Amino acid sequence: MRIYVSGPMTGHPKLNFPAFHAKAKELRAQGFDVCNPAEHDEVPNQSWDFYLRKDIRLLMDCQALHLLPGWASSRGARLEHHIARELGMQIDGAEM
Repeated sequence: MRIYVSGPMTGHPKLNFPAFHAKAKELRAQGFDVCNPAEHDEVPNQSWDFYLRKDIRLLMDCQALHLLPGWASSRGARLEHHIARELGMQIDGAEM
């Protein structure tokens, strides 16, 4: 099963990458194939919607979504959650 890690980035120190990397490491240790958006090449000086469009394409190759704490305060993570829920994907992680 491929799991997409979702959570807040904008406005967080280091874009919250340490939390993304820690969760990806934990899930991989459990045997999951993980899609961590914090591991994908960044294209400098792009807009928020550029990154979200890229991340949604990554989400579409996954069967499950894992939500990091604080996801409900993130517009992007809320959109990823909405898409995953509407597609019937398995959703794990922090509650709203």
